[in-house]
Amino acid sequence: MHGNLFLPEKLYCHFAEHLFGKQMNDRWLEVTVFTRVAESGSFSRTAQELGLSQPSTSRIVSGLEARLGVKLLLRTTRSVSLTEAGAAFLKGARQAAADLEDAEDAARGIDSLRGTIRLALPIAYGSRAVIPALPGFLERYPELRVEITMRDERQNLVVAGVDMAIRMGTLEDSMFGARQLASVPRVLVASPAYLAKKGVPTVPEDLAYHDAILHEPNFAEKSTLKLSKGGVERVVTLQGKVKFDAAPGILAAAMAGLGIANVTTVMSSQERKDGKLVHLLPDYELEPLKAFAVFPSGPKPSAKVRALVTHLFAVLGNR
Repeated sequence: MHGNLFLPEKLYCHFAEHLFGKQMNDRWLEVTVFTRVAESGSFSRTAQELGLSQPSTSRIVSGLEARLGVKLLLRTTRSVSLTEAGAAFLKGARQAAADLEDAEDAARGIDSLRGTIRLALPIAYGSRAVIPALPGFLERYPELRVEITMRDERQNLVVAGVDMAIRMGTLEDSMFGARQLASVPRVLVASPAYLAKKGVPTVPEDLAYHDAILHEPNFAEKSTLKLSKGGVERVVTLQGKVKFDAAPGILAAAMAGLGIANVTTVMSSQERKDGKLVHLLPDYELEPLKAFAVFPSGPKPSAKVRALVTHLFAVLGNR
């Protein structure tokens, strides 16, 4: 049970205790059931978690839809998905739960934060930058727990039920809240074996004659790269036989000698230090990759998420 996803833990316990035979707010019951169905994608799982029958769970959501006059969920025999109205309602329900949780946290004091933070991370940056920063955070807030999912593709954060995600590059979800955590330098690298075979590029234009390891989620055939030196920018077109949609594959391919890769300094620091990869064109700068914290609940995340963002900004922003 993740209190921060729909109700604070204390309030949920109160809800469970008074579910039958005692007075309670029907709207909170509707919100709780709907939120858990939307996040789990299952009426039966929600019924089991909340101690309800499946017909009761379905009736509660149907009653909410009837009261609002809109369809919130699309139901089939195999799946449950959000409508546009459902996604908007889920966002508001989470924000209401976060506001209640903030009230509890304010009463307890910031150092007494508790509950669970569900965090979505990109694989490489998450593994090499974010996760190593977590021990200090959890030491300060021992009542908090962190649940982490890791993938490079940009999932639907509302449906995934996360409190916060780290995203690299440009942002597209304007309805979400966000804060930049870091600006991560990038470098061109290749293995000594590849360079011994193909030669070392000395100017950006040389890259056109090399094999590039492409990071293209849509597997485009070409990729452009901007390099600058002394305020002068050069744009080169890269082509390669190997393309990846996830960063760890790029690093592995570069070490295997498959070509030249464009990677972050965080991602490749140990491999460059060990001599497994060589930094190419060191006099030229690549545009850094920005790292953002993104909040599906909107511009004002919960107190515990704000505490995590403050910690990550202090650690990652100084690198």
